[in-house]
Amino acid sequence: MSVIPTPSVDPSDLSSLHARLVTAADRDGLLDLAYRSVDTPVGRLLLVATDVGLVRVAYPREDHDVVLAMLARQVSPRILEAPGRLDAAARQLDEYFAHRRTRFDVPLDLRLSSGFRRTVLTRLPDIAYGRTASYAQVADAAGSPHAVRAVGSACATNPLPLFVPCHRVVRSDGSMGQYAGGVDTKRALLTLEAA
Repeated sequence: MSVIPTPSVDPSDLSSLHARLVTAADRDGLLDLAYRSVDTPVGRLLLVATDVGLVRVAYPREDHDVVLAMLARQVSPRILEAPGRLDAAARQLDEYFAHRRTRFDVPLDLRLSSGFRRTVLTRLPDIAYGRTASYAQVADAAGSPHAVRAVGSACATNPLPLFVPCHRVVRSDGSMGQYAGGVDTKRALLTLEAA
């Protein structure tokens, strides 16, 4: 019995093929979700975008494969690693961590949030860089002063951390509260912005 040798594949050939597939999928309207990973001072972040805008940012403590699978179910299974669509978001993150950007201006797709949670998320960019607001203050700004817990829930489920700055929301006594990236990450972001 003879064994058929497996041909070796040059990694640059695979990279070239992947780039052609991304270009063709995007051109033909078959790329509903593009993603890439970026290294930051708070860990490797997953960035995902639709043709509308950035739809999801995931911290390292979130399983990126699970996040992508969830997006495939909730948004579209037509998902591909296509870093080019996320160049502006990656560049703005670099600028943010280098103290050259205080506000993000990439288009956002808020389809993963609805109702009051979405209302809260649209208010969070009003909290200035280097400042914080309490959950109660955000509830009041969102038009529901008694919905403090709902604000906490909106922040906890924010699909776009950093870009929608829920890290700037703290408890009324000034303590950190919870954060998708972890309390240490929240503290690091607030320290970065205070510098």
